[in-house]
Amino acid sequence: MLAETRPADPKKLIKGAIADWEVIIGMEIHAQVTSEAKLFSGASTEFGRPPNSNVSLVDAAMPGMLPVINGECVRQAVRTGIGLKAEIHDHSVFDRKNYFYPDLPQGYQISQYKSPIVGEGEVVLDMPEGQVKVGIERLHLEQDAGKSIHDQDPNNSFVDLNRSGVALMEIVSKPDIRSSEEARAYVTKLRTILRYLGTCDGDMEKGNLRADVNVSVRKPGEPFGTRCEIKNVNSIRFIGQAIEYEARRQIGILEDGGTIDQETRLFDPGRGETRSMRSKEEAHDYRYFPDPDLLPLDLPEGLVDELKKDLPELPDEKKARFQKEYGLSAYDADVLVAEKASADFFETVAKGRDGKLAANWVINELFGRLNKDGHGVEDSPVSAAQLGSLVDLIKDNTISGKIAKDVFEIVWTEGGDPKDIVEKRGLKQVTDTGAIEKAVDEIIAANADKAEQAKAKPGMLGWFVGQVMKSTGGKANPQAVSDMLKAKLGIE
Repeated sequence: MLAETRPADPKKLIKGAIADWEVIIGMEIHAQVTSEAKLFSGASTEFGRPPNSNVSLVDAAMPGMLPVINGECVRQAVRTGIGLKAEIHDHSVFDRKNYFYPDLPQGYQISQYKSPIVGEGEVVLDMPEGQVKVGIERLHLEQDAGKSIHDQDPNNSFVDLNRSGVALMEIVSKPDIRSSEEARAYVTKLRTILRYLGTCDGDMEKGNLRADVNVSVRKPGEPFGTRCEIKNVNSIRFIGQAIEYEARRQIGILEDGGTIDQETRLFDPGRGETRSMRSKEEAHDYRYFPDPDLLPLDLPEGLVDELKKDLPELPDEKKARFQKEYGLSAYDADVLVAEKASADFFETVAKGRDGKLAANWVINELFGRLNKDGHGVEDSPVSAAQLGSLVDLIKDNTISGKIAKDVFEIVWTEGGDPKDIVEKRGLKQVTDTGAIEKAVDEIIAANADKAEQAKAKPGMLGWFVGQVMKSTGGKANPQAVSDMLKAKLGIE
């Protein structure tokens, strides 16, 4: 890891038996590039195919087969670099990273070492205590290995080369992360950026995005401690758990007078703990050297500028615009831009309408129901047009918020146009002051003792509002009811 770029934060120190400790975290994210073909062959990257059905002669390392760079993977890496506000290198080199493993048929991995395609960048996290900037050290392209399968036959292991040669972007952070919360936020934010760009789908269940987490601890102000790398963590929740366990494991060893072995570890989600896998390799252990079968990669003139022009609006810019254009809070804007599909849905609902009211219905009612029923916004039973129509009915006082929830339920289960539902079912809000006054007078007359008490205890007003709403079947305008009760009861 490189030199530190941020001071210790007392609020993030981990309490040990005898002292407070600071955890230092750096991450290497492996993101599968969105491409129909592999990095150096034309074999398919389709997920879920039978074992060894997405394998070309290049992927299987047949003698004499030469790699040919996939230009789309290069463009996707450059687009990612631009999205991370990183330095794009016009000249980069592919190297051979030499190590033996059964699912690595070549006996080496084609990667980039000294000359990556993307240099330093930055990811900004919005944490409760303020913004945290996590530096990106580099992004390089490399090919994935295959997969060893050990659970089909107790006496044999099998190798599936479907992933062999699939293009990965390895995104290496600086050691700027100081807590498991920041680590989770970093991976979440990075995944969101990749999805907006369309350069990686971020599906961690399929292994399309996974993290190697480097963890060390120290007392504030001291040099970095010895780090351990936790390999291939494929869940944001597991990332947080792995960091918490590993930090406390290291603190325990140091406080007992021991030393930390630099090693690679695995996280066992069942036990919630890390365990030793092997000693940690250094770069020289891999004997990197430029791949003699591949020329240096020189980007065509104008490519970076061309890709910049086609870049979509990214989460940070969209969040700022939502706050300014629709008057949203930072929290609401954060929720809405977390997924591009959610942001697009909201914009359709909010266009030409009250942005705050639209956000309230999208976040609280729609997202809440989607989560409850296991839907994504892409397959929402209530469309953006239907929800927008419902917001219009609330805004022009055709229906109350309570009635709107009933209409939402009808649309969710039966479909239909909210306007037609309100009209056909007689759900329009009562705004006639005469009708409301009659209902108010009847409730006050029937509860004279409570009416006297309410004059001294204005907090009781809510009870009267509820009774009037009940007597009108929820159709009375709540604000009109409240105003009239105040006038009748002499409440300021």
